[in-house]
Amino acid sequence: MGSTPEVDELVRTKVRLAILDDHGLVLDGLAESIGANAPDFEVSLVVSSWLDLVHSDRFPTDLLFLDFELEESVSIKARIRTCRAAGTTVIVLSAVDTPEAQERARAAGAAAFVSKAETADALMAIARSVMGVTPGAPPPRRVRPLPSGATPVTRARLSHNEAKALGLYSSGLSTREVAERMGVQYETVKTYLRRVREKYAKVGRPASAKGDLMRRAAEDGYFQP
Repeated sequence: MGSTPEVDELVRTKVRLAILDDHGLVLDGLAESIGANAPDFEVSLVVSSWLDLVHSDRFPTDLLFLDFELEESVSIKARIRTCRAAGTTVIVLSAVDTPEAQERARAAGAAAFVSKAETADALMAIARSVMGVTPGAPPPRRVRPLPSGATPVTRARLSHNEAKALGLYSSGLSTREVAERMGVQYETVKTYLRRVREKYAKVGRPASAKGDLMRRAAEDGYFQP
């Protein structure tokens, strides 16, 4: 029987990698080194700001190299939690290699903390260990073939509270934390998010998973750093 767009397929693919660092030389040098020496990884996204990352249609990726000292209002904890919610593994890179910095990154959910003093080869060895791959042999990943033809993007019409709940939730907060931030009951936030999912489903933009909700929030300007 022939395959259909609705059937998942197991394929071997490179690990899709994003790099977020606000130093251009670091970005260019690391991306170039990976492209030349790590054929089991694909540098899919290179950005210098958090919003550029979450607004990109290439995000989420399998793995993110995240600059610990990024000078933005979004905390390292919120950045890591958001990426994890979207299904992205995070390795934190830092010029400040202290026990305190390492603990902050790991407590937020980073898979590894790597000093920027390390070589690119050492960094990629850690990345392979974290992702469970060996050079030239990425693990099989389950992907869903995309349907042919373009689909118009339609915004879901959210209420003020629904939009606020979506923005806070997609920034990495738990449902209880969103409720506390908004000053409402836990069940009220669950209702807001259920309605958000239903409204996005009606306009053909599924948002059943937290990663999907984060993407919708970024696409439509609801994301709250």
